[in-house]
Amino acid sequence: QVQLEESGGGSVQTEGSLRLSCAASVPKNRVYCMGWFRQAPGKEREGVAIISTDSKPRYIDSVAGRFSISRDNAKHTASLQMNSLKPEDTAMYYCAAAPAYVCYSGSWTDGSRFEYWGQGTQVTVSS
Repeated sequence: QVQLEESGGGSVQTEGSLRLSCAASVPKNRVYCMGWFRQAPGKEREGVAIISTDSKPRYIDSVAGRFSISRDNAKHTASLQMNSLKPEDTAMYYCAAAPAYVCYSGSWTDGSRFEYWGQGTQVTVSS
């Protein structure tokens, strides 16, 4: 069983920065594809970024160049550094974990192949 807990959300103004962290409790010797997803009120959940077990990242176009995902396999953590934030980045952000192969396969942004989810942390960007 995998348990995920996010932290680091908050409120910032446009062009501000936030760093989200995800602490994972995982079975011994297991590693997972890790991802960050978000859901704004009235909108569908969307993938933001994922990172493979060997730290290869993938981003959606709207955050590429502004957000950076990273992980520490020894500490079982994943992070999302968010810079140049925009009001449209306002959403609940979720950390998620999937079998390792998911990070190398094509479709990931809908989150359907991610099996474990955190409770979420709110990010609000004001203009």
